[in-house]
Amino acid sequence: MARINLLPWREELRKEQRRQFFVMLGGSAFLMLLVVGYVHLHINGMIQNQESRNSYLQTQIKEVESKIKEIDNLERQRQQLLARMKVIEQLQGNRSEIVYLFEELAKAVPEGLYLTNVKQSGRNLTIQGQAQSNARVSTFMRNLDASPWFENPVLEIIQTDSKADKGMRSFTLRVSQASTAEKE
Repeated sequence: MARINLLPWREELRKEQRRQFFVMLGGSAFLMLLVVGYVHLHINGMIQNQESRNSYLQTQIKEVESKIKEIDNLERQRQQLLARMKVIEQLQGNRSEIVYLFEELAKAVPEGLYLTNVKQSGRNLTIQGQAQSNARVSTFMRNLDASPWFENPVLEIIQTDSKADKGMRSFTLRVSQASTAEKE
C-alpha cells in the first residue's frame, strides 16, 4: 500500500524556515552587536589616544611659552646691559673732552676779556664775562667760531657796567659744543 502523508508538512516547513530565520536574525544581531562594540571600543581608543597627545602638546606648549618668556626677559636684560655699556663707553670717551673744551676756551679768550661764569647744559655753553671793548667780545666770538670744539656763538647781551671801571662791558653769549664726529 502506498503511504500518504496526511500531516501538515507545509506548516512544519514554515516553522523550520521561521526557526532558521530567527536563528539567522539572532546571529546577525549578535554579530552586529560585536561589530558595533568593536567600532565603539576602537573609536574610544582613538579618542583617548588623541586626548593624551593633545594633553602632551599642551604641556609642551606651556613649557615653550615659559621658555619664550624667559628668553624675552633675558633679551630685555641684555638690551638694558647694552644700553648701560653704551652709556659707560660714551662717558669714558667724553671724559677727556672737558679738558680739551677748557683748553680751547682758554685759547679763544683774547687779552682784555675776562670770563666770570661758564655753564654747560647738554651740548650748549652759556658764557658770562667782562671785556674792555665790544671789539674784544667780537674777537672772542670769532675765536670760538674758528675752534673745532665750538660752533654757532650767539651774543645774547652786552652792556656797559656803570659801577665797574670805566669802559668795562658785561656780556653773555651762548655757544654750542661741536659734535665729536666733526672734531675727528
